[in-house]
Amino acid sequence: MRALALILALLMAPAAQAQTTKLRTLDMDYSAASWKAVGRIEFGGGRAFCSGTLIARDLVLTAAHCLYKPDTDQLWPTDTIRFRAGFRNGEAAATRRASDASAHERFDATGPLTAENASYDVALIRLAEPVSTFDVPPFYVHEGVIPRGPVSVVSYGRGRENAQSRQKQCQLLDRARDAMLFDCDVTFGSSGAPVFTHKNGRGQIVSVISGIVQIKGEKRALGMVLPQRVTEVKRQLRMQVAPPVAQVRRITVGGGTRSNTGAKFVKP
Repeated sequence: MRALALILALLMAPAAQAQTTKLRTLDMDYSAASWKAVGRIEFGGGRAFCSGTLIARDLVLTAAHCLYKPDTDQLWPTDTIRFRAGFRNGEAAATRRASDASAHERFDATGPLTAENASYDVALIRLAEPVSTFDVPPFYVHEGVIPRGPVSVVSYGRGRENAQSRQKQCQLLDRARDAMLFDCDVTFGSSGAPVFTHKNGRGQIVSVISGIVQIKGEKRALGMVLPQRVTEVKRQLRMQVAPPVAQVRRITVGGGTRSNTGAKFVKP
């Protein structure tokens, strides 16, 4: 009932008032230079990928469900995980393998994409070797209050997996407890992509993309409030606490699960 209440709150989110811009590929050096800390995370030797962001010399922030193999009850082996910072047209600013990874212990990998479950869809990957902050300056998690209004997203995705794409402005439509609803343009592979605020100069991460919600024919992106979740997963990494191994329900194009509200949920 609590999850349903959160979903209902999100369904009542008002339409965005500010201007939402179109997605643009960062295919030129000058346009991609500021976003090198956003990279493509590859799993199983390139069998799957997600988006992720360097938030420290050796830590990458992404979505928890990315760490699980599709349609199995197994996590991807850590030694098959690679982070390619600023990956673009076959080249990366830095490539590192993972030494450890942890999904939030309260994320239910077998459950549907409810607002409550999405609020725990956070993971950290520790890199085997740190990345030079001179070459790839990390982004930081925003600690302050996030008002409704403009944000931006940098992501990879199906059909645009070889270069980052940036939506310079999309909208935070609403927040229900620790879940956030955006009108940002994301797709499969955009899981874990950073959502930025730019109110205090250089972008800071306010959320990561967890999934896609279809509401009355309109595509919406679902994310979470980050600071406490990141702190909790950092604690798990320090304690070397592994999340429960569970099956992830992967949704193919045209598939999905439906809540009692009639909203259709799919995981990107």
